[in-house]
Amino acid sequence: MSLWDGRIQVWLVTENHGPSGVADATVRLGFSVPMASGQVLPPGCLWSSDRVVSCRTGALSVGGGAGELALDLRAAGLPQELTVDVSTAWRAGGADRNPVNDRHRVLVLATGDPYVF
Repeated sequence: MSLWDGRIQVWLVTENHGPSGVADATVRLGFSVPMASGQVLPPGCLWSSDRVVSCRTGALSVGGGAGELALDLRAAGLPQELTVDVSTAWRAGGADRNPVNDRHRVLVLATGDPYVF
């Protein structure tokens, strides 16, 4: 993730560490500041509110190839920082031995530097 001039770029890699495959899943991205209205999202994504985007990840096999999601968004203003809450909103079947890794909070400063978690 990176933030500069009110623009936030998110590149998310989804993986499944098992113990079983997942037929489909949805990831939720919650922003601490509102996003500008009228932005078009990639296929499989939708706005839940002006601060929340939900995206379908598709099937995730155990230890298989990772899925990728890229978003290029604009905030409603020019924040100096924001937080992004990334969480698994839904998964179709499959057991999860480590649900703690289903949620992440990332602080992103408006430096243009990439923040990785």
